[in-house]
Amino acid sequence: MKLCGAELRFVSMPLVTPFRTSLGTQTVRNALVLRLETSQGEGWAECVADDEPDYSPEYLTGAADVIRRFFLPRLLAMEELDPAGVAVALGGFRGHPMAKSAVEMAVLDASLRAAGMGLSAYLGGVRRRVPVGVSVGITDTIDELLGLVDKYLTAGYLRIKLKIEPGWDIEPVRAVRETFGPSVALTVDANTAYRQSDIRHLRGLDEFGLLLVEQPFAPENLHSHARLAAVMETPICLDESITSAHDAATALRQGACSIINIKPGRVGGYLEARRVHDVAQAHGVPVWCGGMLETGLGRAANLALASLPGFQLPGDISATARYFTEDITAPFAVAEGHIEVPAGPGIGITPSADSLDRLTTSIERLTP
Repeated sequence: MKLCGAELRFVSMPLVTPFRTSLGTQTVRNALVLRLETSQGEGWAECVADDEPDYSPEYLTGAADVIRRFFLPRLLAMEELDPAGVAVALGGFRGHPMAKSAVEMAVLDASLRAAGMGLSAYLGGVRRRVPVGVSVGITDTIDELLGLVDKYLTAGYLRIKLKIEPGWDIEPVRAVRETFGPSVALTVDANTAYRQSDIRHLRGLDEFGLLLVEQPFAPENLHSHARLAAVMETPICLDESITSAHDAATALRQGACSIINIKPGRVGGYLEARRVHDVAQAHGVPVWCGGMLETGLGRAANLALASLPGFQLPGDISATARYFTEDITAPFAVAEGHIEVPAGPGIGITPSADSLDRLTTSIERLTP
């Protein structure tokens, strides 16, 4: 398979409601959609970088630039364009895992479509549908939070994740637990908002029977995570700290976590995500699939990843309607707390031409 051309397309998708975390408030999801034209057909992908370098050092227009100027020329020079060779070909470029993940995803999609194989089967998936949860942002009032949680539980989600930050943690979590009872699977996510001096305060979350506390400290601060894990009953989960299978092994060896959130964009692609999964399985550690407000393209690929056996907890792969009134693909829906893994070849889904055109803000076509 050879690369024949590419298309970089920016799309803008308004969120149904603002999504607030300790990093800020988001009202629109801008995404970069990549389409590769190959000698064996096309492949689709999206880059999950945010508009600004807050969650990670990457940002969306920078990702487009590095794909355009550096990554695509390297792919054009490959004698045989194959998924396993993408990481090798781009290995000389430091960083930019989300941009690399998008390129790998498009090559995977094209290659697997040509072979008539689905991404789930290629990765080693064992489920036709996966359990899903929902992430609930920080709200202005506890009453508003309770209303949202009630809405999502009624919709059938199997796990509720609450975003927290200093000043919005113990009391909101207490209100949700007391209102909805001990049977609700409940987690919290701090997005690095706390410091080591907050360890005693964070221990107050133990009384609520949480499944996990996610990424309370800075990504590089494994020491503080290990100290917290040593004194908390609630398991510690890492997100931003895990950018590779090597990172996962290091964090587990240091006792910094006992659960891992895997996001393919954060670790550089679905093949590295599978390696993180394999490291966790070797240590007997459960994983789950995090979300980055993906379009239907990323949502489909994440469902394939979450079909692997080590994904033991519901992921942040919510129904399309949770975030968007219109997506660039056919919508995904929750049924009995699960979403079906796309069964078609490649990532199993392609954009709707009409929706894609309506939501597109700019297009750049590249040829050799």
